[in-house]
Amino acid sequence: MADDSEWIYDEASGEWRPASEVGTTEAAAEVRDSAGNLLADGDSVVLTKDLKVKGAGQTLKQGTVIRTIRLTDNPDEIDCRHDAIKGLVLRTEFVRKR
Repeated sequence: MADDSEWIYDEASGEWRPASEVGTTEAAAEVRDSAGNLLADGDSVVLTKDLKVKGAGQTLKQGTVIRTIRLTDNPDEIDCRHDAIKGLVLRTEFVRKR
C-alpha cells in the first residue's frame, strides 16, 4: 500500500477501497419535503406546522415562507435563513416546496 494514497473502508461492499473510488461511486442522497417533492439548493419552502425555535424564544407560524434553502449532508435537514433567525436548520418533514 502506497503512503500517499488514502484508503476508506466501504461498509456496503466490506472492502478497503481508494478514497477516489468511494467518492465517485456513491450517489448523492435525495432530499424530499413532507409531500415527497425533490428539494434543491435555492428552493423556497413553506412551513407545514408551527415550530418553536430553540434558543431564539420565537415561534415560526404555519405558512411562513423560507427562501433560498441550502441542502446539508443529512437528507432530513435543510439549512436556511429567516429575517429574525440566522443559522436556522429545519427538518424536511415540516416543510413543503413552494
